[in-house]
Amino acid sequence: MVSLSRFMGSFVCGALSRFARDRRGNVSVIVVFSILPMLICVGGGLDVVRTYNVRVKMQADLDAALVAAVRELGTSDEAKIQTKVRQWFEAQTAANDGAYTLGAITIDKANQSISAKASGSVGTSLMSLINVDELPIDVRASVRGPSTSYLNVYIVVDNSPSMLLAATKAEQDRMQAKIGCAFACHTPEGTRTVDGITFSDNYTYSQAAGIRLRSDVAVDAATKVIDLIDVADKEHRAIKVGLYTVGDAAKQVLAPTFSTATARTKLKSKTDGMNGATASTATYFDKSLPQLQDFVGTAGDGKTADQPLKLVLFLTDGVQSQREWVSTNRWIGRQVAPLNPAWCAGMKTNKATLGVLYTEYLPMTWDWGYNATVGNSMAAADWNAVYGGVMRSGVRGSTTRQAYLPYALEDCSSSKDLFISAASPTAITTGLAKIFNTYLGTVRLTQ
Repeated sequence: MVSLSRFMGSFVCGALSRFARDRRGNVSVIVVFSILPMLICVGGGLDVVRTYNVRVKMQADLDAALVAAVRELGTSDEAKIQTKVRQWFEAQTAANDGAYTLGAITIDKANQSISAKASGSVGTSLMSLINVDELPIDVRASVRGPSTSYLNVYIVVDNSPSMLLAATKAEQDRMQAKIGCAFACHTPEGTRTVDGITFSDNYTYSQAAGIRLRSDVAVDAATKVIDLIDVADKEHRAIKVGLYTVGDAAKQVLAPTFSTATARTKLKSKTDGMNGATASTATYFDKSLPQLQDFVGTAGDGKTADQPLKLVLFLTDGVQSQREWVSTNRWIGRQVAPLNPAWCAGMKTNKATLGVLYTEYLPMTWDWGYNATVGNSMAAADWNAVYGGVMRSGVRGSTTRQAYLPYALEDCSSSKDLFISAASPTAITTGLAKIFNTYLGTVRLTQ
């Protein structure tokens, strides 16, 4: 009698022998054994892609946190800056339920930079089958802003007759009603008698009547920038400020200096040239802007005091004009036109950054002089023939010169975010400061 063990052994061996000789199921067997590695490979690829996407988001969050904090280098202590970085980073990554950890934050006030690193992990899916439950992530970032380098700020104010426009609509109407003109010009055109009092010119009347002019608002705007310089550079070791005017020529009122107190004194002076009391009689941008270029010179990299970065803040209505050009004679009146942006190019070629605040030239359709010049078309100005100007593609020649001014001045600026158009006194006063802050906020990611 055959034992049970011998029977079972013979049965198993026979079954295995028959399975080995059978060719009908080999493909299925191979597929079965291949499924797991294939799933792991596909799942691993998906895990790696997801980890990469999370890392990109994490890097952007860290960059944003440092960019938000770098503006406070000159105004906050290190502990507050570190807190701001953490709060901003945590706010950006809140959706990840704390999966990220912000590590060391390094603040270098000497070089005015902030560095930080962050780490985290992403849970895997099918890679867990081979005991890989998560993939690590590490990112680093470092930022430095131009406000922390050596910087010369050139505040340039248009002091032409058109900047002597009454600052508000109400004051323009008042000027028009009293003396028949909304501009407080110095140009001798006969005396003005108002309520029994005789004034030598429009400007004298405006001052006696307490009417604020755009030239007054321009001084307010410049003062606002100086206030911001005091905040950004409390020790007055990095940022210099200079004061300039453009009209019939470019004039240096104050060479770049660390003394913001001196700059404020010059702005308030009635004799130093920054306000309406000493306005020029014409605006020749084709002459004054190249002259300004010579004053500004070539910008450096900001790393040393003798190689400062250079920021030009230009406040203007952008109209090339003189009083005698206001005429219905086409050949004379065509000279009143927007400045040619090519006249700004030299400063930009010399690596200076040019920010422009356009003090909007308000339409005065009831005035014959406006209608014959600024209110007339670009085609009638013969802009290319007279000044070499090239209009933007797609802008019609029928566009009025007043409507084309923002195009010309935006093209004069270094970039769109350094151009602002403003009409009200408040918008003008804050506009130049906004451009300054925009420049200070354009930080450079160094890592």
